[in-house]
Amino acid sequence: MKVALFIPCFVDLIYPQVGVSVVRVLRRLGVDPAYPEGQTCCGQPAFNSGFLGEARNVARHFVDVFERDEWDYIVTPSGSCAAMVSHYYPVLFKDHPGTREPAERIAGKVREFSDFLVNVLEAESAGGRLEGNAVFHTGCHQRRELGVLHEPRKLLSHVEGLELLEWRNEELCCGFGGTFSVKMPDVSSAMADEKIRALEESGADTLISCDSSCLMHLEGRLKKTGHEDVRVYHLAQVLDSGEGRDG
Repeated sequence: MKVALFIPCFVDLIYPQVGVSVVRVLRRLGVDPAYPEGQTCCGQPAFNSGFLGEARNVARHFVDVFERDEWDYIVTPSGSCAAMVSHYYPVLFKDHPGTREPAERIAGKVREFSDFLVNVLEAESAGGRLEGNAVFHTGCHQRRELGVLHEPRKLLSHVEGLELLEWRNEELCCGFGGTFSVKMPDVSSAMADEKIRALEESGADTLISCDSSCLMHLEGRLKKTGHEDVRVYHLAQVLDSGEGRDG
């Protein structure tokens, strides 16, 4: 099985340790992913802001990079970026015959990390050891566009020492929304604070998600609202935890 690693901007520039954990977990499960050189942003920020031409230029480069080799799967630790490529590349290039077919091929190969582990590798457990009580936040793209809801929880249920709690309004957006948080910061912060109140009510000491962008937003609000003691992890870091590592 030939697997390529698609590393989103937030992981590349802010949370590189998440990418390291993804590789460790995949290798432990028998997959040695390759990292195609030259990959950049998938184009989602421009696309979500209505700059379709600019998004198409970035997406075309993405397609060119991943078309240089034959991959069975392209795995990314982001439901948001996975949804952008798998759902919206066919839309971006539907009237561009020269790129439409390769874009559709790439779109069909992209899988979010937990989806790949559970539904492709059929992993019952991916390991991990982390003491604590956690809540899991499902990002909007992962929930509403990919429909990947149970896979992360299945993997977390096998993490030694971790109790996964239910929390109020789990399905609500965290308020990040990419450029939404820049254009409407007050609304964005209020939405994050609602999630934090629910986390506090749950009694959890750990917040986990499959999207580093959501985690960045929520972690920032946690620190600003006096909740510095809450641990914040990407799913890959939790599965990679143990043996002296916290991801």
